[in-house]
Formats: sequence, C-alpha cells, structure tokens
Amino acid sequence: MANHEVIIIGAGIAGLSCTNYLSHFGITPLVLEAAEAVGGRVRTDKVDGYLLDRGFQILLTAYPEAQRLLNYNALALKSFRSGALIRKDNDFSVISDPFKEPTQVLKTLFSSVGTLVDKLKVLQLSNNVSKESTEAFFHEHATDTLTYLRNYGWSDEMIADFFKPFFGGVFLENELETSSNFFRFIFKQFYTGDAVIPAGGMQAIPEQMAAKLPPHSLRLNTKVEKIEGNKVHLSDGKTLTAKNIVVATDARQADVLLGRNLKREYNVTTCTYFAAERSPLKEKMLALNPNRLSVVHNLCVPSDIAPSYAPEGKALVSVSTQGLELFDEKKLTDRIVQELTSWFGDEVKTWKHLRTYHIPESLVKYPANAPATNLKISEHLYECGDHTSYPSLNAAMATGRAVADMIAGI
Repeated sequence: MANHEVIIIGAGIAGLSCTNYLSHFGITPLVLEAAEAVGGRVRTDKVDGYLLDRGFQILLTAYPEAQRLLNYNALALKSFRSGALIRKDNDFSVISDPFKEPTQVLKTLFSSVGTLVDKLKVLQLSNNVSKESTEAFFHEHATDTLTYLRNYGWSDEMIADFFKPFFGGVFLENELETSSNFFRFIFKQFYTGDAVIPAGGMQAIPEQMAAKLPPHSLRLNTKVEKIEGNKVHLSDGKTLTAKNIVVATDARQADVLLGRNLKREYNVTTCTYFAAERSPLKEKMLALNPNRLSVVHNLCVPSDIAPSYAPEGKALVSVSTQGLELFDEKKLTDRIVQELTSWFGDEVKTWKHLRTYHIPESLVKYPANAPATNLKISEHLYECGDHTSYPSLNAAMATGRAVADMIAGI
C-alpha cells in the first residue's frame, strides 16, 4: 500500500508549482527538498545587510504562468526601466521602449546604437509578437537567434551593440545560439510586461508559493538517494512509498534519479556582488557591455530598483560574466574592478567585494528545435522543470501545472 498519494522530489519553482495545483485539486503531496530552504536555483542570501540573489535573476510580469500562480502585490515588485544602457565609446547610450516611455523617443531614436531602420524593426517585431500565444511560439520552425536577427534585417552593429549583450544576458551565452522561438517568446514578455525583482529578493517567489502548501507537506534537508518502482529511498536509510512520484529537481539530479546518461550542455554564468557607497548608474536600467571579451558583460544596481537590497544609504552592484569555464574568483574580481575603474573612476576601488556565485550549470542549452521531454515517464512516474521544456520560470511553472493536471486526470 502506498503511504502517500504523491511524492514530489524538489521544492524549486517546478515542484512548488505542481504542489500548488495538486492542492487545488484536493490532493496533498509530500514534498522532499534536499536543501535547507525552498527555491532550488531561485535563492537569495543575506550578507552584511545586502540581499544577494544567487546569480542575476529577474521576473517578467507578463509570464502567463506567473500571473496565474503568484500574488504580485504581496511580492512588492520593483520595476527596472524598460530598455538598457549600452556602454559605447566610453559613455552610455539609452535604448528604451517608446511605448512605455514616450518622453524617451528622441533619445532612443538618435542614440548611437543602431540605425533608424534598426529601431523601426524593433517596433515592427514588438507588434508582431504581441499577437502570438505562448503555444504558438514553440510550434514555429526555429533557427538560432543570431540567424533569425540577421534574416530579419537588423544591422551587424545593432546585433553586436544591443541584441548580443541584452539577450546574451538573458540566455547566458554570448553567441545567440539559443532557439529563435524562445527569443521571440522572451521578446514579447519584455514588450508586454515589466522586468521586476521582489523587494525581499527573488527567493520571495518560491517562499510565497511554499506558504500556500498544506501543513506538514514539506520536508527540508531530506535528500533522495534513489527511486525504485513506487519507493523513494532517502539518504538517512528510510523508505517512503507513493502512488505517484514526481521528479522536480534540476536536470543533473533528475538524470541521476531517473538513471539517464544524457550528455547535456549548459550555459555558464558568474555573478559578482559589490557593496558601494553610492550607485554608479544614473538610470534604473541594466547596463550592457557589447565588448564580450570583457569580464563585465552586464551590470546593474539592484538597490536602485529595490532599495531593500542594500542597507540604507548604501548601494549593491551586480556584475554578470558569461561563459567562464575556468574560474578564479580573485583574478575575476580584480579584473572587474580594473575594468569598472575605467568606466566610473577610482571610487570603484573602494567597493567591497561581497560574494561571487559561479554557476557552471545555470541553464541547459536550448538550441533550435530542441525536443521537449515527456513529462510522464511511466504509469506512476513524472518529471517537471524548465529543462524539460524551455529555460525560464514560466516553463518551470507550466510543466509543474501540466504534471498536476495529469495526476489529477484533468
């Protein structure tokens, strides 16, 4: 006899999504999480009064799954300004969305980034993608994003100065090898919604989801060693049984638990945080560096967006670097300080290095026409997570909901 209706392994976004939807159907699962807190890859640490998300992360409010599942008001979301600051010719140019910021139209049109035709093509694509559903994007024939941008007619300058640094930061890879249908989907999310962070850090998202769970349905610090049939073997030697088992871990752990030997490729990112006396930026925007040979690929000041990210009167600076296969924290930190000193002056040398997050398996690569994973593995075994679909919080939530629907017979 199974002593649990459903066991969900992993309390990241996918596992918590699945749990929330099952609870709506009157099914109370048991959620097993190996870590000391919920969130999976969406975690926030508090260091010296600063909130450090584990890697630069944002929520896009237009995500349809997030709109279904989250209480945005309770998260106290704080918005970035649309567009970005582009570091070019030792200065910053502003590229903003004229529909959201009409007063910035002239500044954007006459910025040094791209031609007038390039900027009109951005408006053209914005109009095109706004009419498509999420499902439609992922049923389209796809190329890699770089090929798509060239075929659409953008200049090499616009691709190098805007698309590579901006979407390279989203995809966590510099060559825009990611599928064009995912690019189109993400482009729509930026156009129709806002890029935000919760006042309490990104971990506030999974914590809000976990707060809805039935009492005693979540066990932290509980590592699963293996799955055999309907049995879940824990690292402490105990065994649990369930009518249905859902693997909602990251890709690597899922492969271990499911006995797969897949040669996955991952995009790599490194996020370095500094404490500063004041913000080096004049706008509440992401600053992009088209020079991908630099170690500063993008920079933002989360405390400019959400002041709660830093103690009063201080600033938190976040620097992201893509693709570092060989990682030396001190050398990287020193190079970042050296490069940013050329941007902002000697005050950078007074910044305090808080912490570096090197994430070698940040996202599973998502090439053109990547096959989706079957969420139902066998009669009573399921899998969810963004690695089974496309790399985003939206996909993690969507696959969790889809598995809940299967279990509930919806």
